Amino acid sequence: MGMVKEFKEFAVKGNVVDMAVGIIIGGAFGTIVKSLVSDVIMPPIGLMLGGVDFTDLFVVLKGEGDLVTLADAAAAGAVTINYGLFINNVISFVIVAFAVFLLVKSINRLKRQEEAAPPPAPAAPPEDIVLLREIRDSLKK
Repeated sequence: MGMVKEFKEFAVKGNVVDMAVGIIIGGAFGTIVKSLVSDVIMPPIGLMLGGVDFTDLFVVLKGEGDLVTLADAAAAGAVTINYGLFINNVISFVIVAFAVFLLVKSINRLKRQEEAAPPPAPAAPPEDIVLLREIRDSLKK
Protein backbone atom coordinates (compact mmCIF):
# COMPACT_ATOMS: atom_id res chain seq x y z
CA MET A 1 0.00 0.00 0.00
CA GLY A 2 2.96 2.35 0.63
CA MET A 3 3.99 2.31 -3.01
CA VAL A 4 0.53 3.39 -4.20
CA LYS A 5 0.55 6.25 -1.69
CA GLU A 6 4.00 7.39 -2.84
CA PHE A 7 2.90 7.31 -6.48
CA LYS A 8 -0.22 9.31 -5.65
CA GLU A 9 1.88 11.96 -3.87
CA PHE A 10 4.26 12.10 -6.85
CA ALA A 11 1.47 12.37 -9.43
CA VAL A 12 -0.39 15.09 -7.56
CA LYS A 13 2.64 17.35 -7.16
CA GLY A 14 2.42 20.58 -9.13
CA ASN A 15 5.54 19.91 -11.18
CA VAL A 16 4.18 16.68 -12.64
CA VAL A 17 0.89 18.30 -13.61
CA ASP A 18 2.76 21.28 -15.13
CA MET A 19 4.98 18.90 -17.07
CA ALA A 20 1.95 16.99 -18.41
CA VAL A 21 0.30 20.22 -19.54
CA GLY A 22 3.58 21.27 -21.19
CA ILE A 23 3.85 17.98 -23.07
CA ILE A 24 0.27 18.24 -24.35
CA ILE A 25 0.70 21.86 -25.47
CA GLY A 26 4.09 20.99 -26.97
CA GLY A 27 2.50 18.26 -29.08
CA ALA A 28 -0.15 20.66 -30.32
CA PHE A 29 2.52 23.29 -31.02
CA GLY A 30 4.52 20.72 -32.98
CA THR A 31 1.47 20.00 -35.15
CA ILE A 32 1.00 23.71 -35.83
CA VAL A 33 4.66 24.16 -36.73
CA LYS A 34 4.57 21.13 -39.03
CA SER A 35 1.60 22.63 -40.85
CA LEU A 36 3.33 26.01 -40.99
CA VAL A 37 6.39 24.48 -42.60
CA SER A 38 4.68 22.12 -45.05
CA ASP A 39 1.68 24.30 -45.94
CA VAL A 40 2.97 27.88 -45.69
CA ILE A 41 6.78 28.09 -45.80
CA MET A 42 7.82 25.32 -48.19
CA PRO A 43 5.38 25.96 -51.09
CA PRO A 44 6.78 29.46 -51.84
CA ILE A 45 10.35 28.19 -51.44
CA GLY A 46 9.58 25.32 -53.80
CA LEU A 47 8.02 27.76 -56.26
CA MET A 48 11.14 29.97 -56.17
CA LEU A 49 13.26 26.88 -56.85
CA GLY A 50 11.37 26.04 -60.03
CA GLY A 51 8.19 24.42 -58.75
CA VAL A 52 9.86 21.82 -56.53
CA ASP A 53 7.63 20.04 -54.02
CA PHE A 54 9.94 19.16 -51.14
CA THR A 55 7.75 16.27 -50.01
CA ASP A 56 8.48 14.57 -53.35
CA LEU A 57 12.26 14.90 -53.18
CA PHE A 58 13.63 11.39 -52.75
CA VAL A 59 16.24 9.00 -54.06
CA VAL A 60 15.19 5.49 -55.08
CA LEU A 61 17.50 2.85 -53.62
CA LYS A 62 15.52 -0.14 -54.83
CA GLY A 63 12.47 -0.13 -57.05
CA GLU A 64 11.29 -0.24 -60.62
CA GLY A 65 8.90 1.79 -62.72
CA ASP A 66 7.94 5.42 -63.13
CA LEU A 67 8.30 6.76 -59.60
CA VAL A 68 7.56 10.49 -59.87
CA THR A 69 6.07 11.12 -56.44
CA LEU A 70 6.75 9.68 -53.03
CA ALA A 71 3.23 8.21 -53.08
CA ASP A 72 4.10 6.38 -56.31
CA ALA A 73 7.26 5.01 -54.72
CA ALA A 74 5.40 3.88 -51.61
CA ALA A 75 2.70 2.22 -53.70
CA ALA A 76 5.35 0.37 -55.73
CA GLY A 77 7.09 -0.78 -52.55
CA ALA A 78 10.31 1.04 -53.48
CA VAL A 79 13.02 1.70 -50.93
CA THR A 80 13.72 5.44 -50.85
CA ILE A 81 15.72 8.09 -49.04
CA ASN A 82 13.22 10.89 -48.43
CA TYR A 83 15.50 13.91 -48.14
CA GLY A 84 12.68 16.37 -48.94
CA LEU A 85 10.75 15.27 -45.87
CA PHE A 86 13.98 15.46 -43.90
CA ILE A 87 14.45 19.10 -44.99
CA ASN A 88 10.88 19.87 -43.87
CA ASN A 89 11.54 18.24 -40.50
CA VAL A 90 14.79 20.17 -40.01
CA ILE A 91 13.00 23.45 -40.69
CA SER A 92 10.24 22.44 -38.25
CA PHE A 93 12.86 21.63 -35.61
CA VAL A 94 14.58 25.00 -36.06
CA ILE A 95 11.27 26.84 -35.64
CA VAL A 96 10.36 24.87 -32.50
CA ALA A 97 13.86 25.27 -31.05
CA PHE A 98 13.76 29.03 -31.68
CA ALA A 99 10.32 29.31 -30.05
CA VAL A 100 11.54 27.37 -26.99
CA PHE A 101 14.65 29.60 -26.86
CA LEU A 102 12.45 32.72 -26.83
CA LEU A 103 10.23 31.22 -24.13
CA VAL A 104 13.16 30.29 -21.88
CA LYS A 105 14.79 33.68 -22.47
CA SER A 106 11.64 35.53 -21.41
CA ILE A 107 11.17 33.33 -18.34
CA ASN A 108 14.79 33.95 -17.31
CA ARG A 109 14.29 37.69 -17.75
CA LEU A 110 11.22 37.58 -15.49
CA LYS A 111 13.16 35.63 -12.87
CA ARG A 112 16.00 38.19 -12.95
CA GLN A 113 13.50 41.02 -12.51
CA GLU A 114 11.99 39.25 -9.50
CA GLU A 115 15.44 38.77 -7.96
CA ALA A 116 16.43 42.38 -8.63
CA ALA A 117 13.29 43.82 -7.08
CA PRO A 118 14.22 45.87 -4.00
CA PRO A 119 13.13 44.52 -0.65
CA PRO A 120 10.08 46.24 0.80
CA ALA A 121 10.76 49.23 3.00
CA PRO A 122 10.56 48.53 6.71
CA ALA A 123 7.27 49.39 8.29
CA ALA A 124 7.08 52.77 9.97
CA PRO A 125 7.30 52.56 13.76
CA PRO A 126 4.10 53.13 15.68
CA GLU A 127 3.30 56.75 16.61
CA ASP A 128 3.86 56.23 20.34
CA ILE A 129 7.44 55.04 19.67
CA VAL A 130 8.10 58.12 17.51
CA LEU A 131 6.77 60.42 20.26
CA LEU A 132 8.88 58.69 22.92
CA ARG A 133 12.01 59.12 20.76
CA GLU A 134 11.24 62.82 20.29
CA ILE A 135 10.85 63.26 24.05
CA ARG A 136 14.10 61.39 24.69
CA ASP A 137 15.97 63.44 22.07
CA SER A 138 14.61 66.71 23.48
CA LEU A 139 15.76 65.74 27.01
CA LYS A 140 19.31 65.02 25.77
CA LYS A 141 19.70 68.59 24.53
